[in-house]
Amino acid sequence: MSDPSTELNLAEIEAKLSHSNIAELPHTKVSHCLESFIEKMGQCISWIWLALMLLIVGNALMRYFFNTTFVALEELQWHLYAVGFMLGLSYCFIHDGHVRVDALAEHWPMKRRVWVEIVGISLLLLPFCFVMFSYALPFVERSYRLNEVSPSFDGLPMRWILKSFILIALALLIMAATSRWLRCVAFLRGVSTHNRHSKG
Repeated sequence: MSDPSTELNLAEIEAKLSHSNIAELPHTKVSHCLESFIEKMGQCISWIWLALMLLIVGNALMRYFFNTTFVALEELQWHLYAVGFMLGLSYCFIHDGHVRVDALAEHWPMKRRVWVEIVGISLLLLPFCFVMFSYALPFVERSYRLNEVSPSFDGLPMRWILKSFILIALALLIMAATSRWLRCVAFLRGVSTHNRHSKG
């Protein structure tokens, strides 16, 4: 049986390398559940990049060696990239892997950075996600009702399935933002970071 104290915490290592303070934020029960779910989803979604790579290689081989292409496969290639990117947003967020402008913030005390995070999530990120979700829902519903297909000859059918990933991605991002907000509030309330290790 392995000693937990000797196990590598990849999230902490990643945070230190990126000068992120995410490791200093304690978890709550809800944030731990949300991030565990997103983490598992992210690990599953990561296989989409292997599928995309094989698809790109396959399309290239058919084009150059057999002088043929399949429109559906070409479209699938574009859509897989979009799906992988959208579903990866929440995973990137919980690992603080997104681009930040830290020229000023990296010199601020942790408490000030946490307040900026709370304000940014409350006034910018979450409202943006909810507005986008409200616009995306009828967009997907209409595609489903019309049984939308690709306008290209031999293109992909059931485009509503692909469009529904917009809703899934936004839902995951809302979960990630909610988790970060809860962790920031827990930090301001003085919850120890040991809670995060006890739940990990």
